[in-house]
Amino acid sequence: MQEDNFSPQDSLRVIHSMLEKSKQDLSGNDIYFLMWGWLTFFCCTAQFLLIRVFDYPKHYLVWWLTLPGVAITIYLSVKQGREKKVTTYVGESMGFLWTGMGISFFVLSMIISGIGWDKPVFPFFILLYGLGTFLSGCLLRFRPFIVGGILAWVIAMVSVHLPYDFQIFDGRRCDIGKLYHSRVYVEV
Repeated sequence: MQEDNFSPQDSLRVIHSMLEKSKQDLSGNDIYFLMWGWLTFFCCTAQFLLIRVFDYPKHYLVWWLTLPGVAITIYLSVKQGREKKVTTYVGESMGFLWTGMGISFFVLSMIISGIGWDKPVFPFFILLYGLGTFLSGCLLRFRPFIVGGILAWVIAMVSVHLPYDFQIFDGRRCDIGKLYHSRVYVEV
C-alpha cells in the first residue's frame, strides 16, 4: 500500500473540493427542502384557517396531506440512491439527519396524540425543525440555514406563550424562511 504525502495546502484543497462536491450533490436535492417547506407551509396555513375562520373541530386532519410527501420522498431517495455512484460524507450525513428528523416528527406526533393536542405542543415541532435546519446549515457550511435554525428556536420559545392556533401560525413563519433560504442555496 502506497502512502501519499499531502502538503497542508493539498489537504485543504481536497477538503474544499469535497465540500463543494457535497454542495453540488445536495443542490440536486433541493426538491426535498422545497417540497417539505411548501407542504408544511400549506398544512400550517390550512390548519390555522380551519381553526380561526371555519371553526372546524377536526382541523388537524389536514396533516394527513404529508403522507404523499413521505411517499414522494421515499421514491425519490430510492431512485437517486440507484443513480448515484459516489456518496460524500456530508451527503450521507444529511440523509441520516433528515431520516432521523422525519422519524422524530412521527414519534412526537404519536406521543402528543396520547397526551392531547389541546396543550401547547406545536413549539416542540418548531424546536425539532430548528434543530434539523441548524444542523443542515452546519454540515453544508451554509449560514442562512444556521440562522434559520436559530430563529426557529426563538420562535419555539415565543410560541409557548401563544394560543395553539397562533403557534401553528409561527410554524408557518419557519417554513417561509426555509423556502427562501432553500432557493438562495440552490442559486449559489
